[in-house]
Amino acid sequence: MENRGIKALDFVLVTGDAYVDHPSFGHAIISRVLEDAGFSVGIIAQPKWQNAEDFKLLGRPRLGFLVTSGNMDSMVCHYTAAKKRRSEDLYSPGGRAGLRPDRATIVYCNRIREAYGDIPVIIGGIEPSLRRFAHYDYWDNKVRRSILFDARADILVYGMGERQIIEIAQRLNSGDRVKSITDIDGTAYISDTVPDNCVEIPDFESVRADKTQFAKACAFQYNAAGRVAQRHFDKYLVVNPPAVPLSTEELDKVYSLPYMRTYHPMYEEAGGVPAIEEVKFSITSSRGCFGSCNFCSINFHQGRLVISRSHESIIAEAKIIIADKDFKGYIHDVGGPTANFRSGPCGKKRVCEGRQCLFPTPCKNLKIDHSDYLSLLRKLRALKGVKKVFVRSGLRYDYLIYDKDDTFFKELVEHHISGQLKVAPEHISNNVLKRMGKPSKEVYNKFSGKFYDINKKLEKNQFLVPYLMSSHPGSTLSDAVALAEYLRDNRINPEQVQDFYPTPGTISTCMYYTGIDPRTMERVYVPDSYEEKQLQRALLQFRRPQNRKLVYKALIKAGREDLIGNSPKCLIGGNANGKNTGRKSISTANKKRAEGRGRRSEKKR
Repeated sequence: MENRGIKALDFVLVTGDAYVDHPSFGHAIISRVLEDAGFSVGIIAQPKWQNAEDFKLLGRPRLGFLVTSGNMDSMVCHYTAAKKRRSEDLYSPGGRAGLRPDRATIVYCNRIREAYGDIPVIIGGIEPSLRRFAHYDYWDNKVRRSILFDARADILVYGMGERQIIEIAQRLNSGDRVKSITDIDGTAYISDTVPDNCVEIPDFESVRADKTQFAKACAFQYNAAGRVAQRHFDKYLVVNPPAVPLSTEELDKVYSLPYMRTYHPMYEEAGGVPAIEEVKFSITSSRGCFGSCNFCSINFHQGRLVISRSHESIIAEAKIIIADKDFKGYIHDVGGPTANFRSGPCGKKRVCEGRQCLFPTPCKNLKIDHSDYLSLLRKLRALKGVKKVFVRSGLRYDYLIYDKDDTFFKELVEHHISGQLKVAPEHISNNVLKRMGKPSKEVYNKFSGKFYDINKKLEKNQFLVPYLMSSHPGSTLSDAVALAEYLRDNRINPEQVQDFYPTPGTISTCMYYTGIDPRTMERVYVPDSYEEKQLQRALLQFRRPQNRKLVYKALIKAGREDLIGNSPKCLIGGNANGKNTGRKSISTANKKRAEGRGRRSEKKR
């Protein structure tokens, strides 16, 4: 600060992540955007929160504090879906856990108030964004009020935040009081009264006491395009309409700012920050997603309108990556929330209320076109120094299979897969897929068949790796058994299975808590007991010996004793007493066959 002639910083940004100056980290983007607009920003990363001393390290900022929990909700960062404490934190130096508090946004804000009293405090990032309304909290197992009240912050910025933070900074700099800044899209604040032109949704006390009211409030939140108010006792939470997404030119500028593209040198001794490894040689090409999976937070955070960077901007970043001394010729990913969404969904400047673009079938106005993305990938793989360009971020397989032009699909298989392509069918029961907002099993089967046909024609031996989810609302034990049979018939042996995680702000979390689908107000079956979650998860990995007792119990409970025994269609061997009859598991049989092939091959050599 002294070297740069800064007597007092304009803003101090407090973050729960380690300080990584890379455009995949929210604190890096916001601080660089503010700096580019002429404001000075100091960063306090992972302060000790047990007292207020670390929050005083950079002095009192001239305009205010900015607070974020980091790239993840702090509770998701700390706990598994089974509410077990995680042993590592990839966003901390050396992957060390415990360097940020639970509910980091709230804790940080209250320490700032302790240190500086009535100073402007603005919160943003994924944690406040998804907790901006009264919300169900899985870890407390109760409905909590808007995070604004517990954090005692002045303004909540939801969504990506660049447009909002610049206007807030300019208004504060011009002398506006923070309490008067109430009209910026993409923000929320607390008011004594309901503003004009405001839709009022069920209040905090109602949604806390009545699950039907909670479901109604959830539906309003997802469909509202205007200003929304929610009463919390004698105050009102007011949420302004979403901010207009950045234009391509504005997004290009954000990614052209002078990021150091690595972690701060003070973390070298700890071994760096593991999260940078996933993104160091990857390129963000777009924002937003109109896929609208019900369990995903992107819809509620980034929004459904997709905006993309220009080819020139992306190629410029690729050249910076190529010049990195650690680059080995492989660009790990080019994408965004959904890699193959580059625009759309249909050319409208606003998304339709109460309508999903791809579910249950594609909207007739949806533009399905991979030509721009293909052109970009061709340019990147032609760059000197690039050996391979991979596509690893979420690839929407239904959007791909709906494209009547196979050119992109063929080049994807030929040039942009490293032996395995990860996709997310999540389940195969149409009953469950309906609650997930995912396409039917038939769509995935069509995609899978075409994928392997193209591989065969290209004489490649590549595989699909499906992401699968157990215990999503709507999934009965019978649905889990059906998925296990599908895995058996298609010889899929998933290494990892994701238990449904009720994170704040999603439609699926609303279903989990209320047993109601807020889109239709229909009752939904919810597998919420620990035992059933264990049974459903075990069925998805039925080949594992350690899961045998759980699988046996699940099959008996589901009335599917026909899947226990020595038949090839059985999931496990055993008899009515639950004892293994000696039947070899499929994985053991495959191992024996592989050993036999190896011996024959050795004899030939």
